[in-house]
Amino acid sequence: MTRALIVGSGIAGLFCAVHAAHRGVDVTLVTKGSADQGSTRHAQGGIAGVVMPEDRLEDHVADTLAAGAGLCDEDAVRVLVEEGPERIGELARCGVEFDRDASGRLQHGLEAAHSFPRILHAGGDATGLAIETALLRTARRMGIRIVEHAFLLDLVIGRTGAVTGARVRIDGRDAVLSADAVVLATGGAGMLYARTTNPAVATGDGIAAALRAGAAVADLEFVQFHPTVLIADGPAPGDPFLISEAVRGEGAVLIDDDGRRFAFDAHPDGELAPRDVVARAIANRMAAQGGRPVRLDATALGADLLRTRFPSIDAAVRARGLDWASEPIPVTPAAHYLMGGVRTDLEGRTTLRGLYAVGETARTGVHGANRLASNSLLEGAVFGARAAIAIDERGRRRSGWPGPEPTAAAAEPVAAAADAPPFTRAALRALMWEHVGLVRDAAGVARAGAVVAAWRRDATTPRTVAEHEDAGMLLVAAATIAAASARTRSVGAHFRSDEPRLSGGAHPPVESRAADPAYDLTPAGAAC
Repeated sequence: MTRALIVGSGIAGLFCAVHAAHRGVDVTLVTKGSADQGSTRHAQGGIAGVVMPEDRLEDHVADTLAAGAGLCDEDAVRVLVEEGPERIGELARCGVEFDRDASGRLQHGLEAAHSFPRILHAGGDATGLAIETALLRTARRMGIRIVEHAFLLDLVIGRTGAVTGARVRIDGRDAVLSADAVVLATGGAGMLYARTTNPAVATGDGIAAALRAGAAVADLEFVQFHPTVLIADGPAPGDPFLISEAVRGEGAVLIDDDGRRFAFDAHPDGELAPRDVVARAIANRMAAQGGRPVRLDATALGADLLRTRFPSIDAAVRARGLDWASEPIPVTPAAHYLMGGVRTDLEGRTTLRGLYAVGETARTGVHGANRLASNSLLEGAVFGARAAIAIDERGRRRSGWPGPEPTAAAAEPVAAAADAPPFTRAALRALMWEHVGLVRDAAGVARAGAVVAAWRRDATTPRTVAEHEDAGMLLVAAATIAAASARTRSVGAHFRSDEPRLSGGAHPPVESRAADPAYDLTPAGAAC
């Protein structure tokens, strides 16, 4: 029996585990914290998919390609969009109760850069939590082994160069877990930045392990900054808290100190322009008004709609002493989603035999230079299932990169800064925020590279989990900086003030293909 070790318990890892176990694969899932502690539970907006009879697959494809600024892999986008409805149906079979109106029709919302309101949600703004809960319940019902508080130390490489397992630390003790296939589903690396919507566990552990093992990575320079995060260092106390894009989709607007809707200065779609455009518009406006945050004005929506459509956000805003039904609230951009990661094919296979990556850890090519809103949960489900199928079929096909391994130019050596400050995690996050954040230039990226090189040079052998996390974060930071340095033109989420002209461009036309109007979210043969 094929043995699969899945590292991570978000939608991608859990969906892969459920599908693999359904096909008879012996699955063990390990996760750094508790099983429900990752990013999935925090996903507010919803999951994008063509399930309404008025929507068209071709439009979702076109919207995704346009948001990706010409750098999406169109084959990957087609897989995402065409297989998405079936996977959403499987989520429903697993117990995700998507919101419906009084007539029983699925509620579907609009988010930035979508041409149709195709975003499904559950519990108002608790879609991620509903998905996480349902998938965990399903995995446990199926008897899948789930090991919590297990930190990924390193991948194990066999004599043939294939990945044969992983070394993990479980409750303070190191262990080697052998497997025929290892799936990295550890999420992104938002904790590299001073402001982030990500939970504390998002330290890039899977990407770091893949880098140490020699797997190819790609597109690490493309970090998406969510435009509207309730700030922690302003008048609202508490941790940074994401204010879903769906709030703007319902009609909330952005205003500056003068009460003016400034987003239209940057894009004709205003607040519903692509996220990178809105985030930079906010940053520019903040700079023009002395660093003070802009405001999200949702007062026109009314207290009842805010409370019923966005119950989690409403509670969090009010817990901070703010009444967003009667006054605009302060928001700022924050690091949100990593479009790049460990390079994979359309079945989750990396450049190392036996190693797979799914979800935010992977670079599938779906997102290009800028992720289309609410495509991330969909990606986790679609490619998690595809990886499971590929693992099950390992005996009938080659496991590893299909064809010649990609080549990349050797990274230029980076001289360590002589004046680097002492390393702390806070110092790293501040450095990345300032120089490899929303707006970049050659001098700032070079400074960041030199400081990180000094920190890595002076680092001691990690012993504790926190020290292993720090070492991994420094490695991922160095790779991100190298990617940002190599891409000298602005495109998508990678914006360079010293070369601000956006590159990338039109995508090819796509075939017309309508959704099935009878689609009922309960396809036959679902794993759940």
